[in-house]
Order: sequence, then structure tokens, then C-alpha cells
Amino acid sequence: MARQRSKRDQIVMPTYTYLCNSCDSKFELFYTISNYTENPKCPACKSLQTNRSYQDDLINMGSSVVKSDSELKTLGDLANRNRDRMSEDQKQSLYEKHNAYKEQGPTQDLPKGMTRMKKTKGVKWT
Repeated sequence: MARQRSKRDQIVMPTYTYLCNSCDSKFELFYTISNYTENPKCPACKSLQTNRSYQDDLINMGSSVVKSDSELKTLGDLANRNRDRMSEDQKQSLYEKHNAYKEQGPTQDLPKGMTRMKKTKGVKWT
């Protein structure tokens, strides 16, 4: 049976967006795949004349699980959500901005008697 999402729910289940043909309202329902129904009852007017809005669902599917603002628990969750909203051009620009220093080389001379460590590719530090 489908339920409307509430802030109390801690279980992350797939969210489906629907449009009601009778009252033109848009609503979201979440439930397990085994309980999925193509035409659920509209919560506003109780009509069964509903259709799934695949376009809205695809827009929100930037990552495997889309979290609402109330479900964000860590800075990593927020960073992932913001990354998923960026275009490829924005991601590339940000990558170049954050990695430009690697191309420039050392910006300061080291004190006498010190040397810089050589960078090694593919070495994983444990």
C-alpha cells in the first residue's frame, strides 16, 4: 500500500511522482517495488485518473538515492546532492579551479637544506 512521505520515515524507498488528470495536482508516493501501482488514488480528489510523471522522476535521479533537505545527515550528503545538480561544464570548471595549483609547481623556495618530495602516481597510502 502506498503512503505519502513524512519526515518521520527513516526508511529510504523509491519515490514516484504522479500527476492527477482530474484535478491537475502533482504528488509523490513512496513504496517498495513489490507494492508499486501504475495508477494510484490522488490524495487531493481521490480520483484514479493518475499517470506517472517519468520526467520529474528522471530529473531527481541524479544519484542512486535522492535525499530531501530533512534527510541530509552529513556534509558529504550535501556535497553529493550539490554535485548531482551541477552540469558537466560546471563540474569541469570546478575541477580545473581546484587542481590548478598542481600544474603551477612550487610557489615558494624551501629553506636551505630541504628538498621537495617527488610525487608518485598510483601509490596508495595506508
